[in-house]
Amino acid sequence: MSSQRVGGRPRSAAGVALAMAVAVGSAVAVPTGVARAQDGGSGFLFREPIVQFTVRGGYALASAGSDVFSFSTRELTVDRSDFSSGTIAGSMSFRLSPRLELAVEGAYMSAAIPSEFREWLDNNDLPIQQTTDFRRIPLTGSLKLYLAPRGRTLGEFAWVPARFAPYVGAGGGRMKYTFIQKGDFVDFKTLDVFGDRYETKGWATTAHAVAGADLTISPHVGLTTELRYTYAKGRMGQDFEGFDRIDLSGATATAGLFFRF
Repeated sequence: MSSQRVGGRPRSAAGVALAMAVAVGSAVAVPTGVARAQDGGSGFLFREPIVQFTVRGGYALASAGSDVFSFSTRELTVDRSDFSSGTIAGSMSFRLSPRLELAVEGAYMSAAIPSEFREWLDNNDLPIQQTTDFRRIPLTGSLKLYLAPRGRTLGEFAWVPARFAPYVGAGGGRMKYTFIQKGDFVDFKTLDVFGDRYETKGWATTAHAVAGADLTISPHVGLTTELRYTYAKGRMGQDFEGFDRIDLSGATATAGLFFRF
């Protein structure tokens, strides 16, 4: 086999061809930083994510503005703030445009409040005790508008998520609610003490506004925080005949993790 001298050493024709192929391959290879995007080590993704899953926890402040709450706080050892509670929430967001997302969301809020009548005792001079349960489960949809780009593209190969991305939004949906009072009560006409259980539940239409921000930790994972105000009122059942619609409104503050796909 013939050979030629390159750099003072003999090299075969096959070796020269192999070296040229490697050189050409290197010239068209994906940039090193983008290649590392497969394991997220460089902060790149090969495309802009189209789905984001979020799980959050926080505190739900209940407005408790209707007359059933006024009656409870007047007659029982309950404050309006007692109807507020912790909350857990989850959402799935779908990219509609570089700055606009559609989010489908659900949350759970529940307060169980032990109490007794403020001004009445039973025949044995013991407190007249009961418990109030107040639960709200909103199932909603929102349009979220990011106030700054969520990320930027690098050529044709990669998308880099922004470190900080604030957003605002609005939406609506339905809320399942339950209000239960159970225990001992006073008949204000006869002054008898009796045990009973009063319940109202149903579904109410909601509207809400949100503001929040996403903080990127890695290409696929980040922290999120959100403030939300929800407006809703529901009908009272027969056990609470004569009361106005129950106030289901309130504000929530939550924080958690999101995962991009």
